[in-house]
Amino acid sequence: MHGWKAVLKREFTGYFATPVALVFIVIFLVLSGVFTFKLGGFFQRQQADLRPFFDFHPWLYLFLIPAVSMRLWAEERRSGTMELLLTLPITPWGAVVGKFVAAWLFAGLALALTFPIWMTVNFLGAPDQGAILTGYLGSFLLAGAFLAVGSVMSAATKSQVIAFILSVVVCLVLMLAGLPPVVDFIKDFAPVWLVDGVTGMSFLSRFDSVSRGVIDVRDIVYFVSVMGGCLLMTVMVLEGKKA
Repeated sequence: MHGWKAVLKREFTGYFATPVALVFIVIFLVLSGVFTFKLGGFFQRQQADLRPFFDFHPWLYLFLIPAVSMRLWAEERRSGTMELLLTLPITPWGAVVGKFVAAWLFAGLALALTFPIWMTVNFLGAPDQGAILTGYLGSFLLAGAFLAVGSVMSAATKSQVIAFILSVVVCLVLMLAGLPPVVDFIKDFAPVWLVDGVTGMSFLSRFDSVSRGVIDVRDIVYFVSVMGGCLLMTVMVLEGKKA
């Protein structure tokens, strides 16, 4: 993965070279507050926890994270700089990992800036800090999985719009995979092993258990595996484009 740190630094600083980063962060923070306190019924619940805050994260990420990932490689291909990047003394793995980690850190920064919501719930009560910490961990892992999927889609096309749409569709499928209506539908014609496989792929079910304070190693391994597998696919797509 030679050169990934240089790519990471270039990409991360690039987010703040334009107003895009500020716009994304402001939209994320505003929507997080609206979903938590307004739509989530935070005050009506009369419970000092961040469940309404985390419950909406998958749906926020469904549209906001693809907006970040769509430019990872599509912009390089559109501007013609991808060939230059891949001819530098940087391995394909280094370029892919550097771009991904930069985007993941950027998403993590936006997540960290929601600390006023955490301060609010601590002011109003005595929440379970362990559950909040695991909720943030689960949200960070979920953002990474969304970004990894978006990386593959961005590498496959030079159009950022198409990359955005493909990312939203694939992530939506992975989110809904384990929901009861979907499972009940495929039970009628699919074997048990396939039903179990589809259920286990669900972003929502994996994130839900972690965000509730239950750390299952299988859930962590799942998100890490999704990220690793998608980054490998990104490298393969880029290598195919070079051939």
